This record gives sequence, structure tokens and C-alpha cells, in this order.
Amino acid sequence: MTIGKLIDGKAFAAGLRDKVAAGVAGFVEQAGRKPGLAVVLVGEDPASSVYVRSKGKMTVAVGMESFEFKRPDSIGEDDLLDLIEELNQDDRIDGILVQLPLPKHIDEAAVIAAIDPSKDVDGFHVVNAGRLATGQEALVPCTPMGCIMLLKDELGDLSGLEAVVVGRSNIVGKPMAQLLLAENATVTIAHSRTHDLASVVHRADIVVAAVGRAEMVKGEWIKPGATVIDVGINRVADTEEEGKSRIVGDVATAEALAHVRAITPVPGGVGPMTIAVLLRNSLVAAHARAGLAKPEGL
Repeated sequence: MTIGKLIDGKAFAAGLRDKVAAGVAGFVEQAGRKPGLAVVLVGEDPASSVYVRSKGKMTVAVGMESFEFKRPDSIGEDDLLDLIEELNQDDRIDGILVQLPLPKHIDEAAVIAAIDPSKDVDGFHVVNAGRLATGQEALVPCTPMGCIMLLKDELGDLSGLEAVVVGRSNIVGKPMAQLLLAENATVTIAHSRTHDLASVVHRADIVVAAVGRAEMVKGEWIKPGATVIDVGINRVADTEEEGKSRIVGDVATAEALAHVRAITPVPGGVGPMTIAVLLRNSLVAAHARAGLAKPEGL
């Protein structure tokens, strides 16, 4: 039985961060300042706090300025919007990221809409979403951008390949489909309510699973030789150690390995790419704001 390859997202992300660091050095030479990334954290969610700290460390590691703005979860929506506007006007800052989710009393859509699209390094603003959908230069959401980088590194030209994206979120599913279309793949967006999802997935040369359900995509659904990108991060009970939990993706990886050409593991696949692409987006935004050409290779 042939066992498929595990795609090493950690190694690719490390290489991308090296490219970003080189690009930052070039930007500093041309612009006379460092690119700046501002991260806004509302509340004390442990996972978000860890993620923000990691972003800050990696931002500094590639030579950028890191700005962190922590606010209590009791902050009013108007006060948060005022902070966003201050960051929009701050010339030291090229990228603004508001860590989601936000407290329930704050309208996430209103906060995202308040970010200057040229500083929207998460790629969630409707202006960037519209640019992506119409084939224009845009700041693209980090996770799907990381997925397309891994796919192109593994497969090269994606033209003519049949791709199925399982999941229709604004953060991953929809932009993922747009990126695949831009690479001339034939794209289907499926989801948890798709009739006979197994047969839809089985016809795909590329499967991107981003539905948020633990091991929903079974190995037997996968077409032999397909390449699978598993975006899911789901915590489930560990069957071997009582009281313990483990992280799994949206694909039953152990089953899928007997069918796939290659698959991203969880953890260690797509996850490391997200922060690396955030740094890439911040550097691209800095160049655009300074009127400089985007660095080659990014």
C-alpha cells in the first residue's frame, strides 16, 4: 500500500519568513523606516493571548515594528472604533489586525469595515474581498493564501485541475475558491449540507477541507493521488488517555494517507503558514503605502 506524503508546513513557513526578513531589510533601505504591524486584542481569551504573543515575537524577528493594543472585554464598540481610526491615521503602522472573536456586544463586521483597506492585512474588508473576487491586486486572508502557496509548491501549475473546497466561510472557503480560480483550477465549493458530499470530494484532484468538523472528510472519499489541504483545527477527547485531548483536522488523516499524493498534517501543516503570510501581507502593505514595488517572490 502506498502511503502519501505529509506536507511540511513548518518548513515552508520558515522559508517564507526568511524571504519576508530579506524584504524588510530592503524596505528599510528604501523607505528609511521599518514596516509596522498593530495587533488589537480585546479581552483575556487564553488562546488569543498566546496567538498574539506569537505574532509579536515573529514580527520583531523579521525586523518589523510590533505594536500591541490590549483592551478589556468591557470596552465599548465606539471606543474600539476610535482606536481603529487612530491606527488608520498612524503612519508608523502599515498593517492592522484585530484578533477575533470579539465580545458579543461588539459588531465584528463594523470593526472590520472601519479598518483602512490598505492596512487590512487580514484581508477581511469588503474592498479587499471584492478586489480578490474581481481578479485585482488585494490583501488576501492569510490562511487561504498559505494554502495556495503550499499547493503550488507541491503541484506547480494548478491549471485545469479539479478542486473542491469544503467550507464556505468568508475567512477561508470563499477566498480559497477565488485563489484557485485565479490559478485556472475548476472549483466547486461544497459544505456540510451538500448532497452526497463524498462523491463530490471523490472527483477532486485538490481537496481543501475547511468545514470545522473533526475528521469529517473520510479517507475513502479521497480520489487516489489527490492532494489534500486540511485547514481544520478541532480539539477532541484522546481515546488512549482518559481526561486528555488532542488536535485533529477536518480530514481523517490516517485513513487518507492510503489514498492521497500529499496531505497537510494537523498540527504542523496549514497552521504555521497563517502567521508567516500575515508577515508577508504586512510587508506587501508597507510597500504599497510607500509607493514601492512589491518584493519579488512574495
